[in-house]
Amino acid sequence: MLSLCAATAISISGCSTIADMAGADSATLNLNATQGFNKTVQEARLNKTLDTTSATYKKVNAAFIRLKPFADQMNQTGQRFDWQLAVLKSDEINAYVAPGGKVVFYTGIVNRLNLSEAEVAAVMGHEMTHALEEHSKQKLGAQALTNLAVGIGKSYAGSQIGELGNAALDLGSQVGVGLPYSRSLESRADEGGLMMMAKAGYNPQAAISLWEKMAKQGGGKGSALLSTHPSDVNRINAMKKNLPAAMAVYTARGGR
Repeated sequence: MLSLCAATAISISGCSTIADMAGADSATLNLNATQGFNKTVQEARLNKTLDTTSATYKKVNAAFIRLKPFADQMNQTGQRFDWQLAVLKSDEINAYVAPGGKVVFYTGIVNRLNLSEAEVAAVMGHEMTHALEEHSKQKLGAQALTNLAVGIGKSYAGSQIGELGNAALDLGSQVGVGLPYSRSLESRADEGGLMMMAKAGYNPQAAISLWEKMAKQGGGKGSALLSTHPSDVNRINAMKKNLPAAMAVYTARGGR
């Protein structure tokens, strides 16, 4: 069962195709994300939690403006991204980019971690890469394949499988696809974010200091980003291996 699940995670393009077949094509995902983003902004305005004037907003917006052209250069989805930014007043340490280029930052991630503009760019570049490579779509496809595999396994085993067997199959679906696949996507986003911020003229070393700050949070209360973005030593070491290539791009742009 584990080998079957693992096999479903091999082809990223295959997982995207499965998502398309399930009705989660790029245009639909982008449209749904836009509707959700607009609702979020509307509610934030009503609740007076939409930040459009503070120093934190200006820092996030500055990174957003500098990264956008290079994010567009990376776009191979076949769909134009309508980039929009919302900065929400909250102590929560979180940020994300929804399909189609809808960027959401919580003030807490900037203020509580005392992020520089370059460190903000590291977060944003990472999240933009997730959106540009359509990782949410790929996860949907992978999950659809996983659910199919688990369903087949349980159906084949029938009533003899028992509760323990069901638990094992469910665990297999997590270990076989979910966790390794998510780690793979995080690594891709790390590398893509490094290159994007370097092209925009931000020192890629800021990505290392960012994730070191994140790691110190230790998954504590209010660290929502850490629930899906593991900040461990292995991750930081992997980023350091990609740093020379990013620094070469940064240096070529006149950085030091």
